[in-house]
Amino acid sequence: MLKTVDIRDLSLSRGERVLFRGLSLRLSAGEAVALTGANGAGKTSLLRAVAGFIRPDSGAITFSGADGEALEPETARRDGVHLLGHLEGLKPTRTARQEFDFQTEWLGGTDAARQAATARLSLAPLLDLETRKLSAGQKRRLSLARLAAAPRALWLLDEPLAPLDERWRAVAAELMAGHLASGGMILAAVHDPLPVAARSLDLGALA
Repeated sequence: MLKTVDIRDLSLSRGERVLFRGLSLRLSAGEAVALTGANGAGKTSLLRAVAGFIRPDSGAITFSGADGEALEPETARRDGVHLLGHLEGLKPTRTARQEFDFQTEWLGGTDAARQAATARLSLAPLLDLETRKLSAGQKRRLSLARLAAAPRALWLLDEPLAPLDERWRAVAAELMAGHLASGGMILAAVHDPLPVAARSLDLGALA
């Protein structure tokens, strides 16, 4: 099981523009880190690099398990990482039920976990609606339910609270706190503070 993520001397660029240089960060079980900085500082790009979607210019991202043994990056990402981005990745003509069932099964979640997440996020009234008919907040609740129904050790969250009202921000906070308490990790790009104890890393200072 994924327990530690090490980012060492990482540099990332977008086109000809360097986003940041020399970033080093170690994230261990039970810890959260909030990535701050102005728009364009590289917060989303860093999340995508950790997820394996962007190749860094230099540096390394490595993963290790409970006893410190090195994990193959492909395996660690496949079995241990959730990325929740700005876009929810939902097909507009499929129902919320179809999307949630598919995503949970694809990620190895159980039926019991899916039912529990449905109740926790109050999704039952939404499940038979096409996802194009859901509000931004409802889509985000569906994505949070996926996190809860198919657990992964590392949550990569891009502005996770942005579309949510006060009620659902409180539920999201409970989910994050429970994830950390069970040994999970959170790396989040934020403008609003995370609702859990977290270290802060300002990417703007690394440009």
